[in-house]
Amino acid sequence: MRTQILPPDASSLSLAAELIQQGGLVAFPTETVYGLGADALNPEAVRSIFAAKGRPADNPLIVHIFRREQLDSICDLPDAAVPLMDAFWPGPLTLLFPKKAAVPDVVTAGLPTVAVRMPSHPVAQAFLAACGLPVAAPSANRSGRPSPTTAAHVLEDLSGNVPLILDGGSCEVGLESTVLDLCHGEPCILRPGGVTKEMLEDVLKKPVSLAGSILRPLREDETALSPGMRYKHYAPKADVTLVDGPEENVLPLLRSLYTRDTDAGKKSCILCFSEHAEALSVCRVLSLGSKSEPSQIAHRLFDTLRQLDEEQMESVYSEVIPPEGIGLAVMNRLGRAAAFRMIHA
Repeated sequence: MRTQILPPDASSLSLAAELIQQGGLVAFPTETVYGLGADALNPEAVRSIFAAKGRPADNPLIVHIFRREQLDSICDLPDAAVPLMDAFWPGPLTLLFPKKAAVPDVVTAGLPTVAVRMPSHPVAQAFLAACGLPVAAPSANRSGRPSPTTAAHVLEDLSGNVPLILDGGSCEVGLESTVLDLCHGEPCILRPGGVTKEMLEDVLKKPVSLAGSILRPLREDETALSPGMRYKHYAPKADVTLVDGPEENVLPLLRSLYTRDTDAGKKSCILCFSEHAEALSVCRVLSLGSKSEPSQIAHRLFDTLRQLDEEQMESVYSEVIPPEGIGLAVMNRLGRAAAFRMIHA
């Protein structure tokens, strides 16, 4: 299969819609990351997503819609969802709803709930409108790899496995959507993203809890209710280790770990805040961005992780940020990239 990358004009959007309606795959941009889409109501089409990505079948997908009326055929709507949709749709918030029979079990990994969102990216909206049906779409990368935030990232991972990539430029948010569970008692964030806990609580006027697995691996007896919960995700090929603690302890330890690995012949790198790049200048460093601007770190995180592979790094040591606001989403992604391997300085 030859993979085309096309700008999102009338012709390519028509082609994309035709591919989806015929049971094919299309990669498309959203404000979070690029998605790999198929007709959410066609089980065989959805199975082709798992095949293209090498994705485990017990990892549920998110269904993307372009208007609220589409919810009527795929899910029941809890009362708590309405103010959240008013506040954050279209945008980077995924809501977990009780599913209807029209949604195939392959979409939900056999769960009685379905994750739904309405993206705000204009290309995603135009693509979904042209398709005229709900589209199931995980991130458009090989399973476990850093998520794609450009069309080039998608091509790197899925060339020959998807016929068409709509090129909408670089994704604005850079991390996958927040996933909020409205089906199991109090609202609970299953995966943090650009819509933060504080933002959700401000709308709901009530506490929002955090799934325990956000900053740790999912236990064997826990069910993955959302994408991004069960498996090592977002990982470069290098071994990633997080280093936390007081700054005066962290920076010397990062230098020590880097020196140990390079003396042993490993190609090593440090991910650090821009404020610390000079202090670590004797090492190979990649800047995560300013620690005072966590949204900047979020925007560039996956691109930075992919750069590690471009430079064929073997070991990586990373600074951490407080798990607050969008910093929680950054630490969730870094934690899973490191398989939650951490050294306390």
